[in-house]
Amino acid sequence: MKQRKIPLRKCVACQQMMPKKQLIRVVRTPEDEVLIDLTGKKSGRGAYLCGNVACFKLAHKNRALDRALKAPVKPEIYEQLARDFVAAQDEFEALASQVGDEDVE
Repeated sequence: MKQRKIPLRKCVACQQMMPKKQLIRVVRTPEDEVLIDLTGKKSGRGAYLCGNVACFKLAHKNRALDRALKAPVKPEIYEQLARDFVAAQDEFEALASQVGDEDVE
């Protein structure tokens, strides 16, 4: 049986290559709205972050999301993302563990 290729993406903060399903996608929609995309399917320009708060803080400090999304991200959006990121981190970890369980079977 042929082995499936696993898509890799790079975290904009720590620069580590990881499987796409283990990263959280932040997207700039065509309406210039910046939000977290847990499904990974929303249209727009995306940037990927590791699933931990330290990487989010590093991306905020270095303005890595601004560069990756090719648009300035307002401080209010960073604050909203910080709140969403903490909430999304738990959801994301649950999704990642489900996907990991499916890969094992």
